[in-house]
Amino acid sequence: MAINLQKGQRIQIGLQRVGVGLGWDPNTSTGFDFDLDASAFMLGQNKKLPEDEFFVFYNNQVSPDQAVESSGDDLTGGNSDGGDDETLTVDLAKVDPRIQEIVFTVTIHEADNRRQNFGQVHNSYIRIYNALTDEEIARYDLDEDFSTETAVEFGRLYRRNGEWKFEAMGCGYKGGLRFLVAKYVG
Repeated sequence: MAINLQKGQRIQIGLQRVGVGLGWDPNTSTGFDFDLDASAFMLGQNKKLPEDEFFVFYNNQVSPDQAVESSGDDLTGGNSDGGDDETLTVDLAKVDPRIQEIVFTVTIHEADNRRQNFGQVHNSYIRIYNALTDEEIARYDLDEDFSTETAVEFGRLYRRNGEWKFEAMGCGYKGGLRFLVAKYVG
């Protein structure tokens, strides 16, 4: 049975291959599709990318160490019926030793032009699952009202005493992907 995480809650992972599924329901009230983009920022001890290629997203789908891979871009949130719209797969055994944490984010593509924000997104979640068996380990439903935010840090995998753990974050920001890139690029 999967754990329903609360913001700030942490769990031990205990897996080698982890799937991170992100899902949301499309909202047509703005006249535009909602194009949410899942990304992973692989950070060193200084909370920055050791190299730009450790930013995994729709235009860079595999990290240089081959540890993190993106499923690609779902432009509408309509590719699944209640399931994951975008996924990131992490092979923890392959993670470069410089990487201390992997932050999973979601941003809204062209949010400013389309006048969209996370307050208009329905049923968004992140789930952690065993990538070998598809068994769900934990789920974090984003039920907070991010009425003006266009970028959310959903959660992070981090190393602690030689083990990987997961923390549900739920931190929202204005500025979309540009804000997150500025935050994590050294």
